[in-house]
Amino acid sequence: MSESTQNRSDLLARIDRLESIDEIRQLAAKYSLALDMRDSDAWVGLFPEDVKVSESESGRAALKRWFDDTMRQQFNGTSHHIGGHIIEFIDPDNAQGVLYSKNEHETGPEWVIMQMMYFDRYQRIGGRWYFRRRLPLYWYATDLNKPPIGDRKMRWPGREPYEGGFHDLFPSWREFWAQGAPVHSPVADPAPLDKFIDTMRRGQKAPSVRVR
Repeated sequence: MSESTQNRSDLLARIDRLESIDEIRQLAAKYSLALDMRDSDAWVGLFPEDVKVSESESGRAALKRWFDDTMRQQFNGTSHHIGGHIIEFIDPDNAQGVLYSKNEHETGPEWVIMQMMYFDRYQRIGGRWYFRRRLPLYWYATDLNKPPIGDRKMRWPGREPYEGGFHDLFPSWREFWAQGAPVHSPVADPAPLDKFIDTMRRGQKAPSVRVR
């Protein structure tokens, strides 16, 4: 391969990467808009046709039933505000990401606010990016007028409080508090640009988190 051909190939790959990043970020924004506007068709269309819904169900039709049941039974209205989206590529057609989300929920007589993050897997199928998986990790959920001080910060109306797994994806949280005092250890080299999430996770297994 000539140098000019290689340069052209590299340029096309970089353009594809930039376009993919933008499409994935749009994917997350579309997820929030479709969810809050209760457009179930638009929402399930962000997942591939074979999306896994439960141990026994898969497919967009099953996901649409879950969406309809959950949104009707639990919430009068919602608003999801996203930010801090980190995207890293496994290969040209597969990527992972971490995304913060600050949410508000009208649920009966209470106004529940929430802070959470998503740990995502994205896949490009037929030239289009989809969510392959979204793992929700929650820090707190509580009535607007009740600060969630203390443990078990997930405090939905009519349910026992529980932990939401917000810090379970990354071992640094437990390590920091387990030290008990500042530890003057050598400073590690900066993480590779395309391995920031993996470097922070250090091979940690994805946690099992209770869905609201």
